[in-house]
This record gives sequence, structure tokens and C-alpha cells, in this order.
Amino acid sequence: DAIPSADQIRITTSLKSQRGSVWTKNKSIFEYWEVEVTFRVTGRGRIGADGLAIWFTEEQGLEGPVFGAADKWDGVGIFFDSFDNDGKKNNPGVIVVGNNGKLQYDHQNDGSTQALASCQRDFRNKPYPVRVKITYYQKALTVLINNGFTPDKDDYEFCAKVEDMVLPSQGYFGISAATGGLADDHDVLSFLTFQLSEPGKEVPTPDAEIPQKDKEKYQEEFEQFQQELDKKKEEFQKEHPDVQGQPGKTTCAFFLSADDLFETVSDRELRQIFEGQNRIHLEIKQLNRQLDMILDEQRRYVSAVTDEVAKRGAGFPGQQGQVSQQEIATVVKTQEEVIRQVNEIRNSMADTLRLISGAQHPGSAAGVYETTQHFNDIKEHLHVVKRDIEHLVQRNMPSSEKSKCPDLPPFPSCLSTMHFFIFVAVQTVLFIGYIMYRSQQEAAAKKFF
Repeated sequence: DAIPSADQIRITTSLKSQRGSVWTKNKSIFEYWEVEVTFRVTGRGRIGADGLAIWFTEEQGLEGPVFGAADKWDGVGIFFDSFDNDGKKNNPGVIVVGNNGKLQYDHQNDGSTQALASCQRDFRNKPYPVRVKITYYQKALTVLINNGFTPDKDDYEFCAKVEDMVLPSQGYFGISAATGGLADDHDVLSFLTFQLSEPGKEVPTPDAEIPQKDKEKYQEEFEQFQQELDKKKEEFQKEHPDVQGQPGKTTCAFFLSADDLFETVSDRELRQIFEGQNRIHLEIKQLNRQLDMILDEQRRYVSAVTDEVAKRGAGFPGQQGQVSQQEIATVVKTQEEVIRQVNEIRNSMADTLRLISGAQHPGSAAGVYETTQHFNDIKEHLHVVKRDIEHLVQRNMPSSEKSKCPDLPPFPSCLSTMHFFIFVAVQTVLFIGYIMYRSQQEAAAKKFF
């Protein structure tokens, strides 16, 4: 089920029960080697299956049940297992399993009883392709992984190591993948093989590795394939003259538009983060506008109270002693404290708004909490100021001018006793007449039966 293309090979598509693999045509004659594999495993579900495997075996692998390749291999397999078969919650994980051609892989336990080394790594739905470096040198197999969180190609971390491991002196490299009830797209972007040699040891030239006859044969196969591809392109253009461009580009564009209809897990997480930051941004803007309005209203309130106190002090010199200087000083001090806190909150809101708009600072949640606390403090101060001002105004007003609730006017009598009795008598006559009329109608209706 593998699908090759110009820049990658899709080992399996995200369909159920798929198997695919890619193998080298020639055996590797390297005594010690290193491979760097770049792949991507993507799926729309929270859990994927089944996984991907990198092989070095004495014989070319055929299709089989072990991640798309045959069981009872002679060599080593590095398995990237996505599905948790044993229910131990240790997947996705990386497992190194060796085999001498007689061992049957234990699927039910995810190979835990046969693993020579393992590590737990999540390689699904990463923003960048996952890179794996596998080194076999002096009977030691080492696995390093780049988890795909950064574009740095050399950002590897240790995963597993197997000492005293004996592998075939010559073998085939391969990569395979499989899906089950759940499915992922398993894409391989590159597979690079390097020869490792001991210091001071002579390395054979690349020309000596492949015979000249094999080179000529592969060149002829390539030219034949290229000619067939050109013929198919010409036939396609003749059959579809209305289609502009290459057919491969048209198909690629179609698949891109189809994939855009769905959302991956990473895309959903990024969207939720940006939506949350946007909501915080709007809330802070609204709080900033409310604080500006409160500040302006408070200033007008202070100026009005000051003018009123000055007028009353000038108009009633004899009563000026009724209002103590201590109460006036307390009111003015409270007003100044409120204005100062409002200014501090405004500056804090402006700083937080600038951080969120520019760099999406992660401390914005703490700023919102602090702003809410300041806003509650402002409410308490406003209640205190209101109570003090009302007390001050009531004490300053003369007793004759103190506000009183107006008396309610007498409720008018719209219905006299005589009118009430007349209304009841008329209603009674009408009701009795209606009853007599219904009785006559029912008696007349019974005559017809």
C-alpha cells in the first residue's frame, strides 16, 4: 500500500488495515553503520495505530504482521508503536527487538517481553518531522530521537542503547508501517545511510561497492521509466486538453484542499491558545475603558463636593462649625486615594495590554487576576466615599430643609354603594335569562330524536 512521490513515500495512508514497506535492492556491506531517518506520523484521532518500524535484516522483508513486515526476521527492528495493546499506558513508544529468525513477535504485550531496550516518546502530530539516528558501532546499537518540536536537525536526545549486540555482517535496510482499526498517515521523508570505520582503517571507495554492470542496468531501467512517464504525460494532456499544468500538481492540490477540511490536534491546540489570548485581550480593553470612565466620574464628583462644601461654608458662616475639619480631610484623603489607585490600575492595564498584543506573554493570566482585585478595591472605596458624602450633606443641611418623602394623595373613590348594587342586579338578570335560553334550546333539540 506504499505510495511514492517526488519528496516522500507514504508507507500507509490513514485507512484501516493497510500495510506498506520500502527496502533497499542491494545488501549493505558496511561492518559498522549509521542511519538517519526522517518521518512524520499524523492522524486526526487522539490515538493512532499501529506504527512504523525501521529494519536491518539479513534478507529482504516481505509483507507480514509485524508493522507491515514479515515475522521471524534475522536482524534487528526498531519499532515506533502507536497503539497500546497491553493497556499499560506506555505508548507511543520506541522498542528495540532483535531476532535470530526463530522468534515470533509478541503483539499482545507490545513486545515488552522481547525488548532489548525501549523508551517512551510521543512521535505523532508534531509540528516538525521526527528524526531518528540509529548507530551500530563495535557491537553497540544506539538510538537517538529528535522529537520534532524544533526545526533544529541536530537536536537529538538519547532514547535507548543495546550492548553486545551481534548483527549480520551484511543485510538490507528497510522501513515499514501498518494500520489496524485505527489509522495514521506514515510518511518517510528521508533515509540516509552512512558507513562508520575505525580510525586509521582504509575505507573502500564508493565505486567499488556497486559493480559496473549493475550501474549500467540501473541506468537503463531509469531511462526506460523516464520515457514511459513522458509518454503517459503526453497521453494525459491529449485526453484532457482543458487541464492546465502537470497532472501530478493537480492531484496534489486536490489532496491539500481535502486535508484542509479537517483539523489536526496541534492545529486545534494552537487555535485554542490564540482564542484564549484574544479573549483576554478584549477583556483587558473593556476594563481599561471602564477604568477611564470611573476616573473621570470620580474627578467630577470630587470637584462637585469641594464646590458644595465651599458654598455652604460661605453661605452659612454660623453653621460652618457643624462640619468638622477632620471629616472634610477624611473625605478628601479618601478621594485622593481612590484616584491614585485608579491611575495605578490604568498603568498596569496598559502594560498588560501591550504585552499581550506584542508577545503573547504567558503571565497575562496573573495580570487579569491582579486587575480584578484592584477593581474590587475600587468598588469598596466608592461605597465608603458615597456613605461619607451622604453623611456630610445630611449634617450640613438645616433641619427645615432636610428631604422628606412626600405624602401620598388620597385614593379617589370611583364606585358608590348604589352603583354597585345596580351592577349586581343587572348581572343576575342577564345570567338567569341566559340559563332559560339554554334550557329552551336543549328541549327543542331533543324533539328531533
